[in-house]
Amino acid sequence: MKQLIECVPNFSEGNDEQIIRQITDAIQSVEGIQLLNVDPGKATNRTVVTLVGEPAPVIEAAFRGIMKAAELIDMRKHKGEHPRMGATDVCPLIPVSGITMEETAKWAIKLAERVGKELKLPVYLYEEAQPNPARKNLSIIRAGEYEGFFEKIKLPEWKPDYGPATFSAQSGATVIGARDFLVAYNVNLNTTSVRRANSVAFDIRENGRKVKDSEGHEIVQPGTCKSVKAIGWYIEEYGIAQVSMNLTNINITPVHIAFDECVKSAHRRGMRVTGSELVGLIPLNALLDAGRYFLEKQQRSTGVSEKELIKIAVKSMGLDELTPFNPEERIIEYRLKNFSGKRLIDMSLSAFADETASESPAPGGGSIAAYLGTLGISLGTMVANLSSHKKGWDERWKEFSDWAQKGQALKNKLLAMVDEDTNAFNRIMTAFGLPKGTEEEKKARTAAIQAATKYATEIPLQVMQLSFAAFEIIKAMAEQGNPNSVTDAGVGALCARSAVLGAHLNVKINASGLTDKAMAAQLLASAEEISVQAIAAEKEILKLVESKI
Repeated sequence: MKQLIECVPNFSEGNDEQIIRQITDAIQSVEGIQLLNVDPGKATNRTVVTLVGEPAPVIEAAFRGIMKAAELIDMRKHKGEHPRMGATDVCPLIPVSGITMEETAKWAIKLAERVGKELKLPVYLYEEAQPNPARKNLSIIRAGEYEGFFEKIKLPEWKPDYGPATFSAQSGATVIGARDFLVAYNVNLNTTSVRRANSVAFDIRENGRKVKDSEGHEIVQPGTCKSVKAIGWYIEEYGIAQVSMNLTNINITPVHIAFDECVKSAHRRGMRVTGSELVGLIPLNALLDAGRYFLEKQQRSTGVSEKELIKIAVKSMGLDELTPFNPEERIIEYRLKNFSGKRLIDMSLSAFADETASESPAPGGGSIAAYLGTLGISLGTMVANLSSHKKGWDERWKEFSDWAQKGQALKNKLLAMVDEDTNAFNRIMTAFGLPKGTEEEKKARTAAIQAATKYATEIPLQVMQLSFAAFEIIKAMAEQGNPNSVTDAGVGALCARSAVLGAHLNVKINASGLTDKAMAAQLLASAEEISVQAIAAEKEILKLVESKI
């Protein structure tokens, strides 16, 4: 698997388009990286840039961006709502795929060392790249901001990790580190008061606010949301105050919970949340979870498509209030599609049929079997959703929603198998193309062929298992679902059976190429058992369907 890391440098310029362009041009001059997003903020006077790629080119691109920012941005003239301490205020690295946090931290240290040595800038490490627990937190490092660092940097405890212990008046200092994915998220209020926006921020942020106890001692009263940092500010560009948040762990406090907590706090204080905005990118699951959350509040089925869940999330949180929200541009997984190459499942139906009918051997029967399974479970899921919304069945919405959500999960797994079966075939072809000039090469080639053949046998077996799992949902819908859609369940059963039997043929032909006959026999036995069960399940469901029509 290719190692991918994300880099999100924050530059202290959000108004001068020419400066921003020169910085991003410097970043893009490096081959092997993809610039995912450039998000300038006028009131904050700050631009958040998101890029992704393999570690070495990402580090090179980040270095060039930091170097260009140091050249063009004069911190002596900088004013903005966001806390800052340098031209490149902060530059985090985030592991995306194929790389650990520990490995990512090592790359952050390598970047910090180079910036300090070559650019002569004071650099502080933070989060997972920082070995000193007292200096891990960004807000602690940045305390005092640019204006305070002229004296702060002279303190022994605040000697930079890399670079000179003197503060550059023009460029300031930079913080570089490694962290988990952070969501920068702002909630819009129907007020212009920063004080009132701060009151909401203090209500929800983990650190809360300082209050006095019954004896007059100052104590910290925690906010309602863990792993949330928040302040209130006024955005002149929009003419509103916002609660500006960093969600440092969306597994602990998801975006939708932070939003709802702001709604509750604002309401208690006589204000109203009008919408929200994302700064930079967001993981797909964060919006899918939000969509399910708001559908559940409406007592509607959560087993709907990815596209529908995103739509519900955007509308529920007003993510499109200030600017249009384009999922293709704002969701990180969608922006990373370029790294995964072209997928069969992204084709139109006609293009997929044309590709199948072409002289190319892939996609073949294995991919078609996986797609048949996808169609089968999709029909079962459709019946579940129709049943969840059926008039007079309101009390049963959760029952059918659970079935639909289970169906969606199966559908997504089977969709992935459409491409994976073709990938498995391509592995075999690659292995057969390996050199065989020497005995050593012949051995390596034979081993590669066997490994690829084993994989190409296991994939259709997985298709069989997933397609067979669809029968549980399809049968439940034929028995309990909307009676007007019982034939849809029947067609779903026919598709699922065909998927199982079709994939079984691929298990057989690929297993015949395995030299490990014991393993082959085991795989074939598992496949045979599933086929027998699938035929019986289809027969039972069709009998049930026939009895209702």
